[in-house]
Amino acid sequence: MKLTTEWRLGLIGIAALGMLATSAFSQDLARAEELYKHTDFDGSLSMLDKKSDDPAVNFLIGRNYFMTGEFKKSAEYLLKVIAADPGKSEYWDWLGRAYGRRAETSMPLAAPAYASKARVAFEKAVELDPKNPDALSDMFDYYLEAPNFLGGGYDKAMAIADKTAKIDPAEGYFEAARLAQKRKEFQTAEAHLRQAVESAPHEIGHLVALARFLANQGRTRESDAVFQQAQTVAPNAPKLWFARADVLIQQKRNLDEAKSLLQRYVKASVTVDDPPKTEARKLLKQVGGA
Repeated sequence: MKLTTEWRLGLIGIAALGMLATSAFSQDLARAEELYKHTDFDGSLSMLDKKSDDPAVNFLIGRNYFMTGEFKKSAEYLLKVIAADPGKSEYWDWLGRAYGRRAETSMPLAAPAYASKARVAFEKAVELDPKNPDALSDMFDYYLEAPNFLGGGYDKAMAIADKTAKIDPAEGYFEAARLAQKRKEFQTAEAHLRQAVESAPHEIGHLVALARFLANQGRTRESDAVFQQAQTVAPNAPKLWFARADVLIQQKRNLDEAKSLLQRYVKASVTVDDPPKTEARKLLKQVGGA
């Protein structure tokens, strides 16, 4: 059957409209993702269709609800994502996080069931992608903190740290340091933290971890020196301002400096990888800030 000119034009128009709709959808999703990254979770949610069947949309909704503390809703959307696409490590990892936070915030009788679900999800995430750094980190955290009857254990945590070290040596040292601290092997912990810094000297997180460790050991001058080193490496890193202020407040010294750093932090543009501004405001109240 031959198509008339009008039919051809009509089909072309429909195709063009479809392309425009797809483009608009992609732009809206990208904008919502950008809002999420810069911690405007409510703004991101307002742009998303809560009845969508699209895994990318529901995954972002689930992460937004997680960040706003609505862990039940977060898990519900993440389960929808996994039902549609069960083969992605990242989806299972976030589901584990949601169940983990439900365990932490639930009544005591319900907490073990959610903790077990978190473990299963983390293990599935690592199974699907043994090199997923976030999944490995979350699995390590679970094994380190959970009691044995819920599947935790220091030996399991060490095994994950060994796997991490093969992918990211600095992160492997960092996890080994955390395990050593749990065992109260503080010299070993310090050695591992310094190895982490040496392996990734420009990674601000490892410098902050070492500075906090030294502060907790009462080694104030050494802690200050490491914070100064971190300041040289990343002078405009908001997470550094937060960590420095937190340590000063814990030590009850240089509170004016702590106040100034926190005021700077709450005005800064932060990301989901930085401490929540709500935590900064809580600290600010402790030093008489607004």
